[in-house]
Amino acid sequence: MKQKLLLLSASREGRTSYLEHALPLIDGFLPKTIKNILFLPYAGFALGYDTYEEKVNGALIGIDKIVTSVHRFKDPISAVEEADAIAIGGGNTFYLLKQLYDNELLDAVRRKVASGTPYIGWSAGSNMAGLSICTTNDMPIVQPRSFKALGLVPFQINPHYTDYQPPNHNGETRAERIYEYTCANPDKYVIGIKEGTALELDGGNLYLRGKKDGLVFRDGEAIRTINADSDISWLL
Repeated sequence: MKQKLLLLSASREGRTSYLEHALPLIDGFLPKTIKNILFLPYAGFALGYDTYEEKVNGALIGIDKIVTSVHRFKDPISAVEEADAIAIGGGNTFYLLKQLYDNELLDAVRRKVASGTPYIGWSAGSNMAGLSICTTNDMPIVQPRSFKALGLVPFQINPHYTDYQPPNHNGETRAERIYEYTCANPDKYVIGIKEGTALELDGGNLYLRGKKDGLVFRDGEAIRTINADSDISWLL
């Protein structure tokens, strides 16, 4: 297995600047020879693709990396096929997936990542690496062709996972929502990753990076806490 994935829960942790907490992880993940990253900005459509590209570049300049958005290419499939690395940012997961389908990019990204090209995602971009987007936190503002996602890992991902319940809030907790999913899909694992953490896949080894524990759900319950900065390759 050649895949190299860095799946960040979020673009921020606490009061940090955009991608600030993630820069050491990204810098350590990408080979030093890679300077240019193809960026798929579709989740951030409300911000505008030019603005989103500029925002990410403003963050990555500190580690000497440059992103170029796929919307600047006449042929997005060729852009993916020729990329040194691929990044997909956060925003609305449904809109992101619809654009990947509409531009026929899902298979192209899968093939490229399978060949060993590094993939970086955060928030919606991390959710996209799972089997489907059914454990996203976003509203379904558009209807993609399918909920099936990239399937780069054999489980579901819930970015921004939190146990926090605001006082006097009577809606379902995140754990309750995931419980519903695992009741309806008892054979699927769901990995809840908290802000400031990331999943890193390097070949056949999977790790939870960061200083916060994560949670694994299956069969209608949280079956295991996964320790911060630990090997969780058993999930593969």
